[in-house]
Amino acid sequence: MTAKKIYILGGDQTDFSRNWGRENLSIFDLFSSTVQKGLQSCELDPEEIAVGHVGNFVGDLFTGQAMLGGFFGHIDPALTYLPASRHEAACASGSMAIMAAMADLESGRYDLACVIGLEMMRNVSGKQAGEYLRPAAWADKEWQDTPFVWPCAFDQLIDIYQQKHGVDMAHLRAISEKNLSQAKLNPNAQGRNWEFNDKSFSNDNDANPQVSGQIRRQDCGQITDGAAVVFLATEERAKQYANDRDINFSEIPYIKGWGHINAPMLMQEKIKLSEHSNDVFPHVRELFKQTLNRAGMDNFDAISGLEVHDCFNITEYMILDHTGLYDPGKAWQGIEAGDTVSGGRLPINMSGGLIGQGHPVGATGVRMLLDAFKQVTNKAGDYQIDNAQNMMTFNLGGSTTTCASFIVGS
Repeated sequence: MTAKKIYILGGDQTDFSRNWGRENLSIFDLFSSTVQKGLQSCELDPEEIAVGHVGNFVGDLFTGQAMLGGFFGHIDPALTYLPASRHEAACASGSMAIMAAMADLESGRYDLACVIGLEMMRNVSGKQAGEYLRPAAWADKEWQDTPFVWPCAFDQLIDIYQQKHGVDMAHLRAISEKNLSQAKLNPNAQGRNWEFNDKSFSNDNDANPQVSGQIRRQDCGQITDGAAVVFLATEERAKQYANDRDINFSEIPYIKGWGHINAPMLMQEKIKLSEHSNDVFPHVRELFKQTLNRAGMDNFDAISGLEVHDCFNITEYMILDHTGLYDPGKAWQGIEAGDTVSGGRLPINMSGGLIGQGHPVGATGVRMLLDAFKQVTNKAGDYQIDNAQNMMTFNLGGSTTTCASFIVGS
């Protein structure tokens, strides 16, 4: 069965450097202003939205607010009775909201969807934030003896790589340096004004403090407030949108391929499943195959760049390692060859990624899709990839428990 095409009309995002709590603003302010800016950016009227989907992981813990879909009804009278729902899959929550919106549009129930992902996370201490993020793992079974679950979890991934293939921390730190450098070109990036020196990507405990095991500060994405919104439409509705605004319909990008896969929650179970494989996470390679296949592509030759989930630099390394572009465990070859930098064979995270741009958990999958849209419509500004035709995203939740991917092009 051939899926119906789902088009991306555009969207918007917040400045990820803002601390909304410090500005005495609420999660509703974050939600409302982002949707309104997105509507203005796309020249859409509120009454044109037929359905809403919200990606959010821990609004109920960080802000005390769990129900989010009802916020649409307070933005504009036209949205008072808008059907809407919230979606949770840890750091892949935004991608799950996109998936649900696509299904709504493909079914014919609705013709235009508003998808917003958001998170407020800077309104509590770092220690408290660590506890609030713990449930993205199996909370009472994994990494219970640490206050910072995720640095500990991804330090374990480094150990797994070292045991299975070997990995050089210099290659991982090159990923961080690349993404933080790219963030300086992104006006919405949390890290665009951060300053670094020649010790910032070393083992110097002052310039790059240890967080957990081999993980140091610049190896990590940071706690972030932020939101991103995209508007998705059926083919018929996208044609109407183009006609009404005298836009060339062929230039509106659509979602050419998608992938979605879940693995068991426990890291130890994931590793057990890979015992007889050269891959650390066989399901990650399978996700790439799913996504390319649905787009009618055999390989990455037609992909202009990737926006991937670098919550830690080892995560980006792992994702690159499962593309099939290099033998298992040999992703370092692409880093040394300059394949993933601007102008390389497959530029990765030209937006700055999670390490440089920021990681408001529920927003990340939506933000990735928005950046893919910007690249293929030549709207990415100073971090634009030359002649970008097709962009691919890779968003994951937990210890690669929920994984999702999209290919965007026109």
